[in-house]
Amino acid sequence: MRYNQGMDAKNKKKLLLHICCGPCAVYVMEKLKTAYEATGFFYNPNIQPVKEYRFRENELERVAKLKNWRVVYMEHEMDRWFRRVKGYEKEPERGKRCSICFHMRLEKAFAYAGANGFDIVASTLSISPYKVAKQVNEEGEKLAESFGVEFLAENFKKQGGFDICRKMAHDLEIKHQDYCGCVFSKVEKKLREKE
Repeated sequence: MRYNQGMDAKNKKKLLLHICCGPCAVYVMEKLKTAYEATGFFYNPNIQPVKEYRFRENELERVAKLKNWRVVYMEHEMDRWFRRVKGYEKEPERGKRCSICFHMRLEKAFAYAGANGFDIVASTLSISPYKVAKQVNEEGEKLAESFGVEFLAENFKKQGGFDICRKMAHDLEIKHQDYCGCVFSKVEKKLREKE
């Protein structure tokens, strides 16, 4: 685990934002910083191959430096992710495998938040057009109950959030990925393109 330290404080509630990638974070982090003392949290063991994981991690580091965000970077743990989703390899995107994946990533965020004095956990995952906000929020709300840390259930796609996010990422020259991150979603995307 490592982090870069941005300057952010001001008597606001402490929010830990689970970040899936730099492009999605740009809009969500800037929006949340107005109301919270926000820290990013990069934990995405689903992202494959490792080259893609490093690329997304590096892009987030680059934007975090530009925007002066504090971000915590956890270990990749890809093997652990494969063990968790075993038996759900053929699930379609937005199916049970995604719920397991959201739960695993948010669980790590809640554990970190609870151990480090954060008041609230949120996630950039709901901004993606490939994700169902309700599915993400259900996992967050379950974990909030068990960890005793609040969850900010949001749909950041609303009110043109994804389009704003894309424009902000484009202006910062951050590449937007074309698949969720896991090998199964990449294969599914390639099959859709063939049809």
